[in-house]
Amino acid sequence: MMNTIITWVKSHQAILIQCTLLLGIGLPLLRLLAFIIRKGLKKKVSEQFIMLFSKALVYLGSTLLILMALHQAGFKLGALLGAAGIAGVAVGFASQTSLSNLISGLFLIWEKPFAVGDVLQVGTDHGIVHSIDLLSVQLRTYTNQLIRIPNEVLIKSSFTNVTRFPIRRMDIPIGVAYKEDLQKVMDILKDVADRNPYCLDEPAPLIVFKGFGESSLDFQFGPWFAKTDYIALRNSLLIEVKRRFDEEGIEIPFPHRTLYAGEATKPFPVHVVPASESPKAGE
Repeated sequence: MMNTIITWVKSHQAILIQCTLLLGIGLPLLRLLAFIIRKGLKKKVSEQFIMLFSKALVYLGSTLLILMALHQAGFKLGALLGAAGIAGVAVGFASQTSLSNLISGLFLIWEKPFAVGDVLQVGTDHGIVHSIDLLSVQLRTYTNQLIRIPNEVLIKSSFTNVTRFPIRRMDIPIGVAYKEDLQKVMDILKDVADRNPYCLDEPAPLIVFKGFGESSLDFQFGPWFAKTDYIALRNSLLIEVKRRFDEEGIEIPFPHRTLYAGEATKPFPVHVVPASESPKAGE
């Protein structure tokens, strides 16, 4: 048996060398070509297109190189392709989910509702789009975890592209005590937004009195900002609102509860007794 193998290798030595050179040189050159194309198209087209184009180039080129190597080795490609076609039909029936994801991926590529680098929210999943493939989309969370979402899920359900547009509005609920002057509170909020370097002047910040809450007068404070300034704006804005409210004597209330004993018109009397006057245990 070993002598037969050695004899076959010696008789086909030239063919084996040709196939090895074809694959050993062709595959690295193919990957180098894909890398050069990615670099050349980086500033001309979207990252999504570059990623899909380079992968398609590598897959198709690798397939052609393998077929050329098989042809060089003397394999009859007609019979091989026929067998591959029959196997492909069988695999197609067994992988209907993958086919659905593939078709959904083509629709996503055509529609372009998001791109690599966008912040996407899909149900409870939230993260930055890391890659877009024909079968799935991968998100990188803010805790540096990877979430894989099948394309079929994105086609069948709704999702939110948080960073699709260059500017956004940050809606912050704010409550103040019932004793406060409404107009004064709104003027303070507007002044805070005007002084903050991350708030946009146009569109103007949204300041709306929403109504009478259980324990507070409720406002909606919505300044506009560039999508890259989210963290800087939120931190600086909340700190400044708290500081200004303290300076102006504006109370941010906590929930109040009134206790009643028996009669709804008579509140239960509660007296605060200093610690020095409280009775000691056993007295």
